[in-house]
Amino acid sequence: MRRIASHLALLPTGIVSNPIVTLRDGEVVDIGQWERLDAMEGVEFYAGILVPSLVNTHCHIELSYLKGQIEPRGGFAAFAAGMARTRDLFSPEQRIEAVRRADMEMWQEGVGAVGDIANDLSAFAVKEPSHIRYRTFAEVFGLRTASIEALEPMLHHNDTSLTPHSTYSLQDNIFKHICCEGSAPLSIHFMESPGEQELYEGHGTLHDWYKTQGWECDFLHYGSPAERITASIPAERSVVLVHNCCVTQRDIDIIMSHFTAPVYWTVCLGSNDYISGLMPDIDLLRRNHLNICVGTDSLASNTSLSMIEELKRLKEYPLDEILTWATANGADALGYGDSLGRLEVGKRCGLAVIDALDYENRTLTEKSTCRRVL
Repeated sequence: MRRIASHLALLPTGIVSNPIVTLRDGEVVDIGQWERLDAMEGVEFYAGILVPSLVNTHCHIELSYLKGQIEPRGGFAAFAAGMARTRDLFSPEQRIEAVRRADMEMWQEGVGAVGDIANDLSAFAVKEPSHIRYRTFAEVFGLRTASIEALEPMLHHNDTSLTPHSTYSLQDNIFKHICCEGSAPLSIHFMESPGEQELYEGHGTLHDWYKTQGWECDFLHYGSPAERITASIPAERSVVLVHNCCVTQRDIDIIMSHFTAPVYWTVCLGSNDYISGLMPDIDLLRRNHLNICVGTDSLASNTSLSMIEELKRLKEYPLDEILTWATANGADALGYGDSLGRLEVGKRCGLAVIDALDYENRTLTEKSTCRRVL
């Protein structure tokens, strides 16, 4: 039995003061409030705010070996060129060791679940025995890709399902096939750059690149990425839309008028800043009362996989709100909301503490850190 107390705690009902959480074998059996800790024996006190394990809703952990290898702020074309130039410079041993370090660091910083994009089998040797729970999205991409055969070995691993990379990188038949087969959530890179919409309009960087390569798209008749999604994905299938830097009110209206299943809108601000400097309109997402989640993307496009560093970029917003994005919303997006993401009796949600708060304004500070308690 452990009794853990703090200044604050994030509960499903909001932030409470003077919490004391009682746990038995990792299960929350009671949540109360303390008045005088000096009168209580056997209580562990941690300064800050107690939260359930964080959820990194979008990550590419297999790319951890590329940390610091690609120059920041070069834009999407330079990033793609950097990936092509550097990804064959590392041995399998270097790659797997980088994944091990990344997994360990996320665990120590309080992450309990990850929505992980995979293009090969390399990271499963770390992910399967990990303390972190991974929902793996086996990503299908390439305008010349016509089969999922190469990805089928990944589907033998736990919590692994197919997903299309984006609305601009797959032809119509295979995109529809992936979207209509199965019931697991989909995770789709969406409106990360202006070129995605411009492609459907017959101009822009993506359009020009495809033209120089001699590639033709058979899906531009949909008119927009949002309209392609709603025409291809059943309304009852949940989807995680990732990045959302160039999302408009029209995109939101199209998407939300179609789906009956929850839609999750994931932001990866560190990656956006690293690649292009483009940022999602958080206020627009909030005004529409959307399910916002938080991800880190990869170490190829970010300086770390630290969720607390991502949350610091959002510290202008209410603390309970951004912490919910990084816990309950993320857990729900990955299909883990029944066990993770909420600090409540009966859950084995894990426990972390975020310290160095501005208690008067209830915000994070630049000195805030997150570490695992349970």
